[in-house]
Amino acid sequence: MFGMGPTEMIILLVVVLLLFGAKRIPEIAGSFGKGIREFKKNMNDVQAEVARPADREALPPAEPRTVQHDDSPAREPKRLI
Repeated sequence: MFGMGPTEMIILLVVVLLLFGAKRIPEIAGSFGKGIREFKKNMNDVQAEVARPADREALPPAEPRTVQHDDSPAREPKRLI
């Protein structure tokens, strides 16, 4: 696995145990599992969105926006001098 032999895996597990402690390892593994599960769910959602047929109704075109300019003196920036 990943080009590692049994000795390297044991050393890695001992280092992880020393760094995080026995109580934190299940929490870390659970968080990692939740992250992987969420990632897979999102990937499936994206794949389903891409695989949707292209003949669905198009959204109506957006109406152009107009910018309103307020030229009143109250909107002028304050001058320092």
